[in-house]
Amino acid sequence: MAYSRGRESVTRYLRGLPVEIERKLLPGAARVGGKVIAAEAKENVRSPAVAAKIEVKVRGGDGHVIAKIGVADGWARSVGIWLEYGTDPHYITVDDSQRQGMSANRINRLAKNGGTLVINGTPVGKTVFHPGAQAYPFLRPALDTRFDDAVAAAQRHINSRVGPAGIAADPEGTDE
Repeated sequence: MAYSRGRESVTRYLRGLPVEIERKLLPGAARVGGKVIAAEAKENVRSPAVAAKIEVKVRGGDGHVIAKIGVADGWARSVGIWLEYGTDPHYITVDDSQRQGMSANRINRLAKNGGTLVINGTPVGKTVFHPGAQAYPFLRPALDTRFDDAVAAAQRHINSRVGPAGIAADPEGTDE
């Protein structure tokens, strides 16, 4: 009769492999792929302030890992949204924080007595009509044009971490 040794240790190793892959391997692969797309988005965006705030965030859990490429919170994020999707024509009136409880109509009536909106130091009138802005997408086109490159970069990352000794941990760690 034939005997085998080490069956328990092999079974234990195989059972722990999915968790080890999710924790050590996939976050780094997602980050590397995300950086490829983020670099393309930075090249395509029209605003240097937005380009400086493009970031990659990686989160994982429940058997999956997600890389999100976006613009960090703040003014650059607002500008990035306007660039990506454009804006509809709209009116600009006095900011809510400066209204002192008055409606825009009341402010405009009071403006007839010498008050006016001021933008960049120039008096512009009671209200200003903004014709809207054309969209100049930079995030979605970056994903569409560099998707294959991002997948290839993630695959290279995985190949560099898997070896006969097992899975090497990602030196950058994970973003939480």
